[in-house]
Amino acid sequence: MIGLGAWEAGGGEYGAGPADDEIVAAYQAGFDAGIDWIDTAEVYGPHTSEELVGRAVRGRDDVMVFTKVGPEPLGHGYKPRAIRAAAQDSLRRLGRDVIDLYQLHQPVPGMDVEAAWAAMAALADDGLVRWIGVSNFDREQLQLCQRIRPVDSLQPQLSLLYRRDQDLIEWCGDQGIGVIAYAALAFGLLTGSIDAGTRFAPDDWRSGNTDVTPVKRLYDALFAPGVLPGHLAAVEALAPIAERLGLSRAQLSLAWAVEQPGVTGVICGTTSSERARENAASGSRELSRQDLADIDALTRR
Repeated sequence: MIGLGAWEAGGGEYGAGPADDEIVAAYQAGFDAGIDWIDTAEVYGPHTSEELVGRAVRGRDDVMVFTKVGPEPLGHGYKPRAIRAAAQDSLRRLGRDVIDLYQLHQPVPGMDVEAAWAAMAALADDGLVRWIGVSNFDREQLQLCQRIRPVDSLQPQLSLLYRRDQDLIEWCGDQGIGVIAYAALAFGLLTGSIDAGTRFAPDDWRSGNTDVTPVKRLYDALFAPGVLPGHLAAVEALAPIAERLGLSRAQLSLAWAVEQPGVTGVICGTTSSERARENAASGSRELSRQDLADIDALTRR
C-alpha cells in the first residue's frame, strides 16, 4: 500500500536537496523495509529524479516503477508522438525495458485528452508499459479516457489536511479504477517537523516563491498565511492519538490515508533513509472506526 515518491529527488521545486548518493540510499532503505514501488516523473528535476530512481532500482526487479509524461515546456507534452518519445526517454533514464505504470501528469488547457489517452493505450498494446493511468484528472476527463480504454489508476492529492477529491476517489473505487494518493503527509506538515517558526529556502516552493500554477495551488491550500496556522493546530492536536497508538504523526497520517474508501496505494516522498523505513511500517497499521472518528474530529474542516 505504501510507496515512495520521488518529487524531491534532484532539487527542482524543492530547492537544493541531499546529495544524490544519500537520496539513492534512502530509496533503497525503503525497498529493504518492504516498499515495492516508487513513483516519479520526467518533469521532476527535470529528468534528475528518473535518473536517481534508475540508480536506486538497478538490480531490483521486484520493485515496480511508476512515472509520468508531463506538459511542455519541462515535459514532452501530450501530442501522441511526443508521448511515445517521452516513454522511450523515461525507459532509458530508468534503465528498464518496461514501465510498470505510465501516467499523464497534469491536464492543461486545450489538451486533447482522447488523443493523448489513445497514445497511452498504444504504448500498453506495444508492451512499453504494463498499465496506464492519469494524475490530477477530474471525473469528466476520466470518463473521456474510459471510452477509449479502461483507466488503470488515478493519482489525486489526499491527506488529512486536503480532502477535496474524496468523492472522486470513492467514485473511482466504484468504477474499478485504482487510486494512488499523493501528498499524504501534506508535504511535511503532517510529520510534526514544521511549525510557525519554520522558514523555507527561497527556492523551496513551500516558501511561496513559485510561478508554476499547479504548485502555487498547493501552496495556497496548505502553506499560505491564511491557512497554515489552522493546519499546524490540527497537526499538534493529533499528537495524543498518535502517542496512544504508538505511532508517529506521520505514520498515523499514512495509516489514515490507507483506510480511505477507494484508495489502493499511498505515495510518501522522502529523501531520508530513516523516514523511508518509518513510512514503510505504516501500511500494515490498522485504525479502528473510533480512531478514524477521533482523527476526523480534529482535522476535518
